[in-house]
Amino acid sequence: MSQQIQELQLLEQSLSHLVSQKQNFQVQLNEIESALNEIQGKDKAYRIVGGLMIETPREEIEKDLNSKKEMIEVRIKSLESQEEKMSVKKIEIQKKVMENMGDGSNQPSN
Repeated sequence: MSQQIQELQLLEQSLSHLVSQKQNFQVQLNEIESALNEIQGKDKAYRIVGGLMIETPREEIEKDLNSKKEMIEVRIKSLESQEEKMSVKKIEIQKKVMENMGDGSNQPSN
């Protein structure tokens, strides 16, 4: 049973890390969407390169931002899939641990 508890703890840590990663990507996605909305309908657009702000064709910036947006959306979907699988496995292990605790099988035999 202690092995199941250790596996459960490891799963919870991994799940927590996954959720953190997903949140970071969601923040990036929100920033990209905000930038896309900001440049929509503007004549000029600027990109920061190093410490300089350089005028760049709006279409080029939109293309780059949309490409980044698509990549982040794929990553978020992948993380959500992994999160779902881990959550199911976590629930299964929790049930096993609770069953083992309930039937007294964690008691040493003589």
